[in-house]
Amino acid sequence: MTVTDPLDLIDIDSLLSDEERQIRETVARFVAEHVRPNVAGWFENGTFPRELAPELGKLGVLGMHLEGYGCAGTSAVAYGLACLELEGGDSGLRSFVSVQGSLAMFSIWKYGSEEQRQEWLPRMAAGEAIGCFGLTEPDFGSDPANMRTRAVRDGDDWVLTGSKMWITNGSIADVATVWAQTEDGIRGFLVPRGTPGFTTQTIKQKLSLRASITGELSLDEVRLPASAMLPGAAGLGAPLSCLSEARFGIVFGSVGAALDSLRTTIDYANTRVQFGKPIAAFQLTQGKLANMAVDLSTSALLALHLGRLKDAGRIRPHQISVGKLNNVRTALAIARECRSILGGSGITLEYSPLRHANNLESVVTYEGTSEIHTLVIGQTLTGHSAYR
Repeated sequence: MTVTDPLDLIDIDSLLSDEERQIRETVARFVAEHVRPNVAGWFENGTFPRELAPELGKLGVLGMHLEGYGCAGTSAVAYGLACLELEGGDSGLRSFVSVQGSLAMFSIWKYGSEEQRQEWLPRMAAGEAIGCFGLTEPDFGSDPANMRTRAVRDGDDWVLTGSKMWITNGSIADVATVWAQTEDGIRGFLVPRGTPGFTTQTIKQKLSLRASITGELSLDEVRLPASAMLPGAAGLGAPLSCLSEARFGIVFGSVGAALDSLRTTIDYANTRVQFGKPIAAFQLTQGKLANMAVDLSTSALLALHLGRLKDAGRIRPHQISVGKLNNVRTALAIARECRSILGGSGITLEYSPLRHANNLESVVTYEGTSEIHTLVIGQTLTGHSAYR
């Protein structure tokens, strides 16, 4: 018996429902047809094809786990499996979908007024409007509580001043959810593109997430009406809850990057002949492949378990930290090891593992660094906060 798919090793597919498998297969076909033939060029040129957004809307993955307003209303596990397949294509693609659905759309869906939801969510679900999420600042990444962006009342209006950094979709977004300090604590505001004083700039010369648009947001006395505030969001807990939604997608997505790396490498090892036989027949290669497949299976089971907890309404933030910490660092290790098996071929864009490894260098940092997630887990175990 030969198992050609690493996740077949312990028959993980048998744990999924027919609907979950169908959703996963549908997204996998989309990635195979629309992403894999083009992603090397996008990565090399440092571009993300905005025209892909409506296609993702038709696929139904934008805000797919949200209810109403044109959203699919799927389970958390189904959303996770979609993220797995999307990141198997490229982390930049999954990042676009995560930021659109789990940060920008979720912030409006969870904390917005009915008018804000009606204005933005149907268009965002269809990929007709793109959103971004402005929390991180140049000097405040892991410490958003001390952000410098300010929102000050002026009559019935709000005036925002500050900047946000490392914002996925930032320079192509039609609307930004921007978090700012007010006299009543941290609040969220919807800032449409074209608002006077609101400008964006694309961050260039990246070595990672090149098939993703990363931007800087600048707010120079941006005047917004009172209706721009997200009425249900008060305090830091609101943006952090949005981050938990996006981190959940990473738990599954990172499995997809590792899975694609390992599939690519097994195929290569079976066809690359050295010393008269495929390198897959050598013990050292088999040892590497076996260890990676076991680690990948463990990550996939963890993701699925957390997805079931989320669907049951029982998941806790520290559990998502466990998933992100374990699965991203495991995926990064697998992608690097796969590159070593590919040899010189592994440094080219013909093969995916080094591209995945480069991307995962960002994923291990954004939406909570590995150090912060380690301390979240440490605090849960001991009751002591090490970062306050």
